[in-house]
Amino acid sequence: MMAAPIVFLAYLVRGVCGFGSGLIAIPILSLMFPLKVAVPLVVMLDYLASAGQGVSLRQSIQWDEIGRLIVPALIGVSAGLLIFHKVDPGLLTRFLGGFVFLYALYALWGPEMPRVSSWWAVPAAVSGGAVGTLFGTGGPFYVTYLKARQHDKTVFRATFACIFILDGAARVTGYVGTAVVDIQLLVLLAMSLPVMILGMYLGGKIHTSLSTEVFTRGISILLLASGASLMLR
Repeated sequence: MMAAPIVFLAYLVRGVCGFGSGLIAIPILSLMFPLKVAVPLVVMLDYLASAGQGVSLRQSIQWDEIGRLIVPALIGVSAGLLIFHKVDPGLLTRFLGGFVFLYALYALWGPEMPRVSSWWAVPAAVSGGAVGTLFGTGGPFYVTYLKARQHDKTVFRATFACIFILDGAARVTGYVGTAVVDIQLLVLLAMSLPVMILGMYLGGKIHTSLSTEVFTRGISILLLASGASLMLR
């Protein structure tokens, strides 16, 4: 399967950083498959990955943050599903490229955010739900918000995984309910699952020994290239 190295790299990154699988996988997979195949595939893989992380870190979940994020996230998912079925796929792909490119620039050179009010959960979750449904890459909005709330590393990873379980369940339900999921997608999911598990396992091992800052900078450079390629398609 040509997609296997991409899936492996995406979930290796997820295992190291706690997020980033969609940002890596979606831009490159959408060069191989239609966006309406690539996005649901990664959303379902992300859901399974988040479930595994959420269970193992469940005692560190910040439930107050989940309570603030979940309703706006569901509103964003609903808006994203509506747009997903109405807008030209080519236009969505170019928007995805622009989003990934800009996020990579921010990751490389953006300033550290100060601690923010919990009210920022609303725009962060609406944006995360909508962009995650459209492009499978809503993580940066949740990541930016949770980091700006200045939680420690374990709480951050656990809470991020938990909101992705809830957000992802809504997205997967929406894809199934609107007939996006078909046999081809389920076959790709079955083939990708062992690769995802291996990437997550090895990423978790690397997480303890590799500088996250160095790793993130390398991934950001890759994102600049993949985002530019999508904008130029």
